[in-house]
Amino acid sequence: MPSLGADMEAGTLLEWRVQPGDTVHRGDIVAVVDTEKSTIEVEVFEDGVVEALLVEPGTEAPVGAPLARIAAVAPAAPAAAARPTRAVAAGRKRAARPRKAKAKPAARPGTAEPAPTVAPVAAHLRASPLARRRAAERGIDLAAVAGSGPGGAVVAADLDRATVVPAPAAPEAAVPGPPGRREDRQAAMRRAIGALMARSAREIPHYHLATTIDMATALAWLAETNEQRSVSERLLPGALLLKATALAAREVPALNGFWDGSYRPSPAVHLGVAVSLRGGGLIAPAIHDADRLTLDELMAALRDLVGRARAGRLRSSEMSDPTLTVTNLGDQGVDEVHGVIYPPQVALVGFGRVAERPWACGGMLGVRPTVRATLAADHRATDGMIGARLLNAIDRLLQHPEDL
Repeated sequence: MPSLGADMEAGTLLEWRVQPGDTVHRGDIVAVVDTEKSTIEVEVFEDGVVEALLVEPGTEAPVGAPLARIAAVAPAAPAAAARPTRAVAAGRKRAARPRKAKAKPAARPGTAEPAPTVAPVAAHLRASPLARRRAAERGIDLAAVAGSGPGGAVVAADLDRATVVPAPAAPEAAVPGPPGRREDRQAAMRRAIGALMARSAREIPHYHLATTIDMATALAWLAETNEQRSVSERLLPGALLLKATALAAREVPALNGFWDGSYRPSPAVHLGVAVSLRGGGLIAPAIHDADRLTLDELMAALRDLVGRARAGRLRSSEMSDPTLTVTNLGDQGVDEVHGVIYPPQVALVGFGRVAERPWACGGMLGVRPTVRATLAADHRATDGMIGARLLNAIDRLLQHPEDL
């Protein structure tokens, strides 16, 4: 069970996306896990062959508990040496097939009868919790869906391939709902957020800095650039703020990393983006290598990440490795936000709304669009001078938006 955040202690396995004998590659989705904050797709981080699934769907497992056993793929070798490897893999697949066949005898007698009553009930019961929920939302009769999960269980992926068959009224009412902890996800999320923020405030010696950034040049460049684009391709000011923060974090690595007894800088800039969920609550998945993305790529990544976060389709890597978090409440009319650091990170950058304010420029007093930028940083890792360098770098970068 992967750790999907400092506040996670356990997760519930909802469904498997693989079966014994399947070959998996780095980045493949192998399972779906439910946490107090969201439903997360778990990736595999090495190539191999699935030997065994150790946890049944619907089971809660603590962080670090083995979920499956994966055998490493043998390195490329001469043809004579490669044959045993293929034979072993083929043997595993053949060994997996009888187990699938044994899982279906309960339904097989029903094929000889015109209208068996036991088979639909058995098929209905063999479904992952996520499949049950999605079937109820889409009005699909689980009894009419062929399952590809362990023991012939219906998993969520089967519903995407199935023809929509309306569920009968009576069985639909009898469909067991998700576990109680999922029905009260909001309360669980508030508890998790509260516990993590209490830990952060208790253990991390915060210091806070703030500055006001002139956005006139950046917004003028943005307006000129967007005039030449279709509506779907236009950039938002938030993309400029994120890219400037990512480049500043690369420039000031002392604030881009983790504290685990001592400071450990990260070689990559994975920006955690605070996303408010529609039903309430907060989640901060990562945009990977944000400093290396173009503004268009960053804008696309931001739209994709926010959409999947609110749909409960985030990946485990997006939850486990943010190196610096950015929160932006400008769209809510907030002038500035003073955040709390998300451990084990050592800094959080906040942005308020872009608003017209009195501003002295070139010896003249006028009105210009500005934004308040704030920084919360860990005094164990840095001091205020380092934090000031980060905010100054963000300011400087935003004065040259064409170079972002």
